[in-house]
Amino acid sequence: MNTPDAFRVLVTGSRYWTDTHLIYTALDQAFTDRPTRLMIVVHGCCKTGADAIAAAWAQTARADGQPVYEERHPAQWSRGRTAGPQRNQRMVDRGAHLCLAFPLPTSTGTEDTIRRARNAGIPVEVIKP
Repeated sequence: MNTPDAFRVLVTGSRYWTDTHLIYTALDQAFTDRPTRLMIVVHGCCKTGADAIAAAWAQTARADGQPVYEERHPAQWSRGRTAGPQRNQRMVDRGAHLCLAFPLPTSTGTEDTIRRARNAGIPVEVIKP
């Protein structure tokens, strides 16, 4: 969903991230501060970690009647090791008003997305455990 009146939040983070509270708090704040009615949570669709937590937040908000949607960007791992960086660039290219990043020390994919978002002029908030 690429709606011009939507506040787009790109979430990136480690697949090993487990602190649900930090992600929920950051997304709650983004939702409260959004300048538009509609919010879209953009993520890489990993079944674990930050992506899964962000997806759960979006689904819960939507179930509660909030104007929140998800935009999922799964990596096409059948294409090889470049699938992750290609997915990260696709998410950035689709645009976002804010990037919330949840890296762990070995989060190379998260760091890649942070770099790409900053290069695209997207404000990045890095949240560490």
